[in-house]
Amino acid sequence: MRTGGRRAHLIWRVFAAVRNTKLGIFHGATNETKVLTAHVPLPLADKVDQLAARLDRSRGWVVKQALSAWVAQEEERSRLTLEGRADIDAGLLVDHQAVQAWADSLGSDHELPAPSVAKA
Repeated sequence: MRTGGRRAHLIWRVFAAVRNTKLGIFHGATNETKVLTAHVPLPLADKVDQLAARLDRSRGWVVKQALSAWVAQEEERSRLTLEGRADIDAGLLVDHQAVQAWADSLGSDHELPAPSVAKA
């Protein structure tokens, strides 16, 4: 998608499928799509082009796979954060000093057992 030589940024059209993927992040979706545009640094764009060529897939397919994986990762991070906050609210805590002592002991001749959760 380059015209007239190298530019500081490329404009890419990403056809993000709004349907169920193997990652399962688009629940209850249809076959509709939406065009997204992003300015991508040239080194990243070149890597995407190389991947697409190596996989014999389109550039859009590679970008859609990457975007789907990133969205799934961020959803999991959010879920784990909420789960951790619920544990804190429930008083299920592990003492920081106990964790530090355990971590410092790893690989030594006298490894400590992993600290356990204590109700605060």
